[in-house]
Amino acid sequence: MTEMHFMWGAVVLAAMGAGWDVRTRRIPNWLSYGGILSGTLLHCGVGGWLGAREALAGGLIAGGVFFLFFLVRGMGAGDVKLITAVCCWSGLRQAWIILFATALAGGGLAVIYMTWYGRVGRTLGNIGMLTRFHLMRGLHPHPEINLENSRSICMPYGVAIASGSLCALGLSLQGG
Repeated sequence: MTEMHFMWGAVVLAAMGAGWDVRTRRIPNWLSYGGILSGTLLHCGVGGWLGAREALAGGLIAGGVFFLFFLVRGMGAGDVKLITAVCCWSGLRQAWIILFATALAGGGLAVIYMTWYGRVGRTLGNIGMLTRFHLMRGLHPHPEINLENSRSICMPYGVAIASGSLCALGLSLQGG
């Protein structure tokens, strides 16, 4: 198995997660935990303990970044587990690319959502409020601007993860 095979596995896993997220607004644990386990075991089978370390490092770094957003209730736990699984498949080197591409895709998706729902001004104001809040109080959920607020518009971030993974695969296919 080559790095490209692992990337294809990551993209398939991310696409499955995105499909579930769009349909149900949830990403099943069996998919995420199965992805973490299978990606790590396959890396171990191909590269021994160094391969397992590569998979786990990718998963831990990507999952750790997303976990920070989960702590402030800006992202669901399913998204954290899905990016962890995807990056256990991709490995550490590709995890950085997936994280960056996912952030760009998530930003684009957010622009589409706030435009579609006519909330551009409100969203930009909320970004300012959140920035001030977190600078003053640290990593704590904002009392109103979070996923638990029933007035919040929640987007299926699994779509951004799948888009970021597909972008990383495209870059790998180009040799970049």
